[in-house]
Amino acid sequence: HPVLATRVEPAVARALLRLDRRARYEPLGRTVVLSPPKGWGTRALRGAGHVVIMTAGTADMSVAEEARVTAQVLGDRVATLYDVGVAGLHRLLDRYELLETAKVLVVVAGMDGALPSVVGGMFGQPVIAVPTSRGYGASFGGLSALLAMLNSCAAGVAVVNIDNGYGAACLAHRINALSAS
Repeated sequence: HPVLATRVEPAVARALLRLDRRARYEPLGRTVVLSPPKGWGTRALRGAGHVVIMTAGTADMSVAEEARVTAQVLGDRVATLYDVGVAGLHRLLDRYELLETAKVLVVVAGMDGALPSVVGGMFGQPVIAVPTSRGYGASFGGLSALLAMLNSCAAGVAVVNIDNGYGAACLAHRINALSAS
């Protein structure tokens, strides 16, 4: 069975890689996978369900990568869309067909936290909103995005804690498991 470590500092990652030559370190998401599953080198593994993980901006990618690696370790097929926020909504609309095929949508956003509401209004699948502490201005370490997501007017949007890509992926996996049974 694979072992997933999250929030791994580079020095710890180097030590783990010395212990297990098959281990995989993903520096952007700060994850290490010991005894990775077969096919780990691919970005989309065959699994129980299809999860699309998207970010509003590029600053949110580290949290999204934590979610991606977690979902893949759990056995889900994952596709990622980065930098598809409301300021460039055409980039989201360009991937409409991909989004419709997903069982679960994980939406990672900082700043104003608006993307989960938009996605929740456009698609019928469960949306897991992940506020991030990234951004500038009056984001208050992700609190403003968290509050915006909690107050979403779109039905079917669930919110995890700030920067909790791991928790979002675990919830997405459980939703996939329910739809498979």
